[in-house]
Amino acid sequence: MSQTSGPGALVLAGFEGTEPDSEELRALEALGVGGYIVFGRNVESPAQVHALLDSIRARAEGRPLLLAVDQEGGRVARLRAPLTEWPPMAQLGDTRDEALAREVGAGIARELQALGFNLDFAPVLDIRYPKTTDAIGDRSLGPDPSSVAKLGRALIEGIQGQGVLACAKHFPGHGHVTADSHYELPCCRLKPDELHQSDLVPFREAIFAGVGAIMTAHVVYEEVDPKNPATLSYSILTDLLRLKLGFEGVIFTDDLGMGAISETGGIGQAAVRSVRAGADGLLVCRHLDAVREVVDHLNEACDQDPSFAARCGQSRAKLVDAAQSFPARPQPVEALATTLGTPAHQELAVRASAAVASGGPSPDPTTYDTKRT
Repeated sequence: MSQTSGPGALVLAGFEGTEPDSEELRALEALGVGGYIVFGRNVESPAQVHALLDSIRARAEGRPLLLAVDQEGGRVARLRAPLTEWPPMAQLGDTRDEALAREVGAGIARELQALGFNLDFAPVLDIRYPKTTDAIGDRSLGPDPSSVAKLGRALIEGIQGQGVLACAKHFPGHGHVTADSHYELPCCRLKPDELHQSDLVPFREAIFAGVGAIMTAHVVYEEVDPKNPATLSYSILTDLLRLKLGFEGVIFTDDLGMGAISETGGIGQAAVRSVRAGADGLLVCRHLDAVREVVDHLNEACDQDPSFAARCGQSRAKLVDAAQSFPARPQPVEALATTLGTPAHQELAVRASAAVASGGPSPDPTTYDTKRT
């Protein structure tokens, strides 16, 4: 089995630096990863990001790749000015304007596509309750499940309508937890019927809208699976998301290097458990050694268990299909100014924050760093 057709293709890797020909990127390519996620640490300018992604695609020699970023708006936006500075989603939520949300989604996607991205880890569909963790806070579209569902659907339609794969997150919902999964493992004690009436409402709507990808939550839902966080839970990823809700797209894990998962064992073990649970794409957002550990464990599990190897093959096929369905279509670098931060997009951003400007509900004021979210 070649590396490019092996289980390493399930990994979307983060990396250090801004240079397209770094030793780390060469090593990740040799491991056969299926794509990359870009963070602020990889960004100097639009032209540099355009060249970085162009180089990565060229060295893939036609192999479909997913080139991803978190571009939600507000504090979780890896690409800043001269791109449009979109407001936090809490402000868009305050407008309750679905047509505006669809336009904002399309505007975000146009800018990403111009640079060469084909996957946006957005929108956040977690509901914001009074005690919701600050890790979500103003990233949420609001406190009402129905409104979050409608606005989330509109954002998805806008993003995917412009040729960028949208990824709804964090399934089945962070709204009822107070702990931050970047550092510890949160627990949710809602009963299944309560989940269906609240946190799951936006995800059901996203599935009806044809969202192409959903990201898992590193949260234990004690009344569904008391032993495993959603990312590692067959009951949640397969029984609930695949079978009960009928989702047929790509299931991505949140970053397997986060504290909530490190509490459950090593990252390599977590990767294998997640695939067994039903995940397709594995995010490993820092450290080449972590990617190597994940790929080594996946290869070992494939060698020992033909059914696991077949399961990896199914996930790889889903990832390839997603990359082919949403191919990167970057603009010529000299034309970027016609798309990035345009007056039309700036006007959209102002309209999306109009409820706050006019004295409407205030967003969560917390700030957040650039860790994987």
